[in-house]
Amino acid sequence: MVKNNPHIVFMGTPEFAIPSMLAIHHKYGLKAVVTLPDTSAGRGQNLRPTAVKVAALQNNIPVLTPQSLKDPSFIQELQNLQPDIIIVVAFRILPKSVYHIASIGTFNIHGSLLPKYRGAAPIQWSLIHGDTETGLTTFLLNDSVDTGNILLQKKYTIPENTSYGELYQQLMILSVSIALETCDGLIHNTIIPKVQDEKVSSPAPKIFKKHCHISCEQSAKDIKNLIHGLNPIPGAFVSIDNKQVKLLRANHYIGNEEVHCGYFLINTNEFLLGCSDGILSIAELQIEGKPKMKTTDFLRGYRGILHGKVT
Repeated sequence: MVKNNPHIVFMGTPEFAIPSMLAIHHKYGLKAVVTLPDTSAGRGQNLRPTAVKVAALQNNIPVLTPQSLKDPSFIQELQNLQPDIIIVVAFRILPKSVYHIASIGTFNIHGSLLPKYRGAAPIQWSLIHGDTETGLTTFLLNDSVDTGNILLQKKYTIPENTSYGELYQQLMILSVSIALETCDGLIHNTIIPKVQDEKVSSPAPKIFKKHCHISCEQSAKDIKNLIHGLNPIPGAFVSIDNKQVKLLRANHYIGNEEVHCGYFLINTNEFLLGCSDGILSIAELQIEGKPKMKTTDFLRGYRGILHGKVT
């Protein structure tokens, strides 16, 4: 058992990390937050801080923004904090010289039920593959990515037609309880780490443009899963009349229209996409250079071709 006032350092970057960071801070008081340096953004190339940095400063938490996690001055600064626990949420890959500093251990909150979906995009791949259940895992860091011993897991049932953005928000909320429970278990030595079963591991690599292009040779179910799994970013797309069209919401079509595989049809009320075994009705989309919109709103002002091949 550690002292009553454990030293905890939090490392993270995006919005996803904020609820768990603040929950830990309000219970234990964080010694520091480590995040990425400010980056240039926008036309004026003004420096923009990470979401985690903004939230940390608003709550008077000291912030460290090292250019390199191997920088000796940063490592010394971290050692001076004497952390018992380091928590990592959506951050960089930590070198051993960093994660070994914590006297109890360094743990990560991962967006899947490990060993399933190891990698950078677990939430998206769970939806792309049509899973009905996912969750969060906390695990101790080691020398390989997402392979450390499991501390705790929390399951979450995925509602039908859930988008990546919606599931991201739900798991972000769930991260609060698993972060608090993992810290409490480590502090009071009540968690028995469990080795991951390599036989059931699967990858969740970073999403690239090649993953986003819709092939109508796939089934309607698989294309629908891809559309929802990449909504809102980066967006699954087809090309129509030499314009990229992101498809953001889709439903299985039940009606009298016929649309062959690889073709689209636009009528008064619907945007239909022919797949290998059926038809999808597109409910939300985004034309290249335009804001996203409901298909009903898009159709009111559409003056393009009504039927043709998608590429």
